[in-house]
Amino acid sequence: MPVSAYDLTGRTAFVTGAAGGIGRACALLLAEAGASVHCADRDAAGLDETAALVEKRGGAARVHRLDVTDRDRLRQAMASCERLDALAAVAGIMHRSTVLETRDEDLDRVLAVNFKGVLYACQEAARRMLAEGTAGSIVTMASGAVDTGGPGLLCYGAAKAAVVQLTKTLATELGGHGIRVNAVAPGWTRTPMTTRDDAAAQTRTEAAMARLSPLGRVGEPEDVAHAVLYLASDASCFTTGQILRPNGGVAMPW
Repeated sequence: MPVSAYDLTGRTAFVTGAAGGIGRACALLLAEAGASVHCADRDAAGLDETAALVEKRGGAARVHRLDVTDRDRLRQAMASCERLDALAAVAGIMHRSTVLETRDEDLDRVLAVNFKGVLYACQEAARRMLAEGTAGSIVTMASGAVDTGGPGLLCYGAAKAAVVQLTKTLATELGGHGIRVNAVAPGWTRTPMTTRDDAAAQTRTEAAMARLSPLGRVGEPEDVAHAVLYLASDASCFTTGQILRPNGGVAMPW
């Protein structure tokens, strides 16, 4: 496959969670590959910073301040795209509580963002691609938590496991239309979501996570963004219904 298979010139990508972390890295890399990028997030300041970074690098970006749990706003934002070739549904939140301490409102909040928000984005993107006859790519954001259970991660892990099932099911439903659907399941990645206020605690956590990896380090947002670019581009034209795991080798499922 030639390097040009990664070229997204003339295409449009929609990225949720684009105000920072993995979402921002995805927006920047997709734009660098030539795509016109629509950036969505609740964080207006972060969105503007992402758009400025895209444009500073010579790319084109448009921002949409929205909550991914608002299906109508997602629909309006995607309708404003001149076309839609790729979706990267990255937006998510973290919550920690043991199984016995988990409250209904905790689970409902995490499922609303981490699962329903992804579902709504996928539905709207798929409808747009089907209507336009676009052989597009939908990329969801799962997590290494679907492979390795961890204390306190019931809500987060359950929502991400649901994203995996959504990805596989949607891939079977859209494959006949030339639309690919895949997920990225990152390992521990250095982002605002995983950053602690206590610098010493942050250092200890990162050291512990790095020891779990055969590569001896934690992930960076750019590591995940490259996986998203692969799945959004023609380089992965024979790949659908798969879970790509940039996790440093922490989990090696069959």
